[in-house]
Amino acid sequence: MGLGILEMIGLGASLIFAIPLGVFGLTLLADGRTAFGAGMVLLAVLMVALPKYLTMPQDVPMLAAEKLAGGVTKEPDDEE
Repeated sequence: MGLGILEMIGLGASLIFAIPLGVFGLTLLADGRTAFGAGMVLLAVLMVALPKYLTMPQDVPMLAAEKLAGGVTKEPDDEE
């Protein structure tokens, strides 16, 4: 399943902020400040992963419409 154009734009926007934060966290880890560095790397990963797996309030109408359309329409049979 591929990403739609809006999902790609959202992912790109997340990456614009997450990559520098992750690099900063890795730099802190290399300097020996492990707790703060690991926290920054974790935050960068969450910035990218959470929007993919969480349902946001603006997603609810689209999900409801997909369920409604799926319940109303039927797949055509091969015999018809």
